[in-house]
Amino acid sequence: MTDRERFYSVEQVAERLGLHVRTVRNYVRDGRLPAVRIGKQYRIAREDLESFTGRPMDVPESGTAGRARYAEASSIVEIEDVDARTADRLSTLLTAAAAGRGSGERPLRIQTVYDPDRARMKVIVLGGLADTARLFDYVEGVLAS
Repeated sequence: MTDRERFYSVEQVAERLGLHVRTVRNYVRDGRLPAVRIGKQYRIAREDLESFTGRPMDVPESGTAGRARYAEASSIVEIEDVDARTADRLSTLLTAAAAGRGSGERPLRIQTVYDPDRARMKVIVLGGLADTARLFDYVEGVLAS
């Protein structure tokens, strides 16, 4: 199989694009992302994925030779005594920072939850070490203001 004939599973596409598997399946079902159904699973051709994203897909090499080393952090931050306005501001800032990433950058996933009864906010971050540290600086800056 040549590089141009490569097919990806829905899970592989979701991982490459930093999306939830369900989101990718919905794109396929809606016809926005062409796919072939093989048995009970969809397969997305590399060419269709490149057309969908508007960028070339790098083919990972087999084994670890030639791959760039990458470390990812999974972090949960709990913020006590925060008002709804500040929680909304933080959530907007962090979501925008994650969404405004370039096409070649690794995915950065953010989830925020605010409990108004306890005035407590939880921020969950999954991403590269430097990106995660930068987000924590943003949080610190908003809380200090």
